[in-house]
Amino acid sequence: MSAIVLDGKALSKKSESDLAERVKKIKSINNERAPILATILVGDDPASATYVKMKQNACKRIGMESIAIEMPTTTSTRELLTKIDELNTNKDCHGILLQHPVPSQIDERRCFDHIAIEKDVDGVTCHGFGRMVMQLDAYGSATPQGIMRMLENYQIDPAGKYAVVVGRSAILGKPMSAMLLNANATVTICHSKTINLDKIIKQADILVGAVGRPEFIKSDWIKSGAVVIDAGYHPGGYGDIEASNLSDIASAFTPVPGGVGPMTINTLIQQTVISAEKSLLQNKK
Repeated sequence: MSAIVLDGKALSKKSESDLAERVKKIKSINNERAPILATILVGDDPASATYVKMKQNACKRIGMESIAIEMPTTTSTRELLTKIDELNTNKDCHGILLQHPVPSQIDERRCFDHIAIEKDVDGVTCHGFGRMVMQLDAYGSATPQGIMRMLENYQIDPAGKYAVVVGRSAILGKPMSAMLLNANATVTICHSKTINLDKIIKQADILVGAVGRPEFIKSDWIKSGAVVIDAGYHPGGYGDIEASNLSDIASAFTPVPGGVGPMTINTLIQQTVISAEKSLLQNKK
């Protein structure tokens, strides 16, 4: 039996139809004002600019609006904190995205954590991470939350499965591991310096590649019938996992591109819509 392709592009399009209807409803009870996502781009990195544009376009497709803030490479931590303050207090803004990475002179973590938790729709604050781990109300980090939505859509239940996450970043590997653990998987976190990595991966029922190196994980390390999630994307269309023979090995896998990426953006947009809905309910009380 051939492997199931976990099609994030198709799933995100389906979700956009639902979100567009929710945006219409919000506008109908909010004086025709749409939910707003603020995007902050610091510097002139072309890849970051492309990612921000994709997120702004996703807003347009469902009838949302976006505030595009561009700041120079010379921006200081204090200047960026001041801009975030403005957005935190802007009642018309429902979500804030600070595009990673920022220039080296900026304290990125301090700026992430300055985002108000109710507007942390990208799931980057320490406060939000802690609440997510403790299974309290919070917006999950967009990429791992998108992966969990994809697993749910394809009726892949992590409960009782052995999951291996290769990568330990604050916005991907660590929250991914916590989400899988909260879904009752048994989880091992690995990274590029893990000894006998291939042997650990060979045991995984669910494998998530989030190490940030092109084809670092070899296809012959993967257990037959595993669910394979590749969260990497590199020039040339490569992921973190070697794609050769993957369809013959895995029971289900994400393509690169078209798998995790679209669901990351869609989750960011979905969480902004949820934030707007919560804001409207709060204002009615």
